[in-house]
Amino acid sequence: MKARALVYHGLVARGGRPDGFTGPGAAAYSLAPEHFREHLERIAAATGRPPASVDTLAAGTAPRGAWMLTFDDGAASAVEAAEQLARRAWRGHFFIATDLVDSPGFLGWDDVRELARVGHVIGSHSCSHPDRMAACSWEQLLDEWSRSAAVLAEALGRPVRTASVPGGLYSRSVGRAAAAAGFTTLFTSLPSQRLGSIDGCLLIGRYAIRRDTSADEAAAAAAGRAVPWARQRTAWGLRGAAKRIAGERYEGMRRALLARR
Repeated sequence: MKARALVYHGLVARGGRPDGFTGPGAAAYSLAPEHFREHLERIAAATGRPPASVDTLAAGTAPRGAWMLTFDDGAASAVEAAEQLARRAWRGHFFIATDLVDSPGFLGWDDVRELARVGHVIGSHSCSHPDRMAACSWEQLLDEWSRSAAVLAEALGRPVRTASVPGGLYSRSVGRAAAAAGFTTLFTSLPSQRLGSIDGCLLIGRYAIRRDTSADEAAAAAAGRAVPWARQRTAWGLRGAAKRIAGERYEGMRRALLARR
């Protein structure tokens, strides 16, 4: 079975600083609102259908060619992104790092509850958003997933069964811990349309949208065109090798490179 999921982060005024996480790394994934609006227009034309919900995917009732919109980190600009989705009566998936809620630049709990109230899917993005999730111990992984699930369930008044991996660094331990914490679906950053599973938890890859991703490229990815997915998977594989070689030094090296750019 296949599905196409796109992952966005924050929106930012052109020339301004991103909300949520700051710095060169965050800026590389932040779109201007008008750029995001153009993405939605081209995606709508390319797919001819609204985005699906992970609930239908998990239940096996999603239509063939289903695609989804996801938003990581819980930046305050998620409110504006949701407003743009509302103009099309589209649903999104918003993944929240619970320790960061009510922090400057991030959503407040009232915002999170409002997103859920109007029909968007709320999921976990861990508690503290570790830079290298796959490097955490088993105990740390269980704590990040279990505690975030409990906090979100209390805030929303219902269980939360979906999550996304922060930082893009997935491992089998990350997936097994998510399943042990009660999550039934887990979004990763692997650019793949093919679904996987681990310990009963459905694994869903995603196509990462960056600041320089064109609307045509985003639309092609949402429509399932092979070329953008293959290109991003090749780049993802190279970055994965660099992460394994550099270890904890990788994030510092990446930030320095982005700052020079």
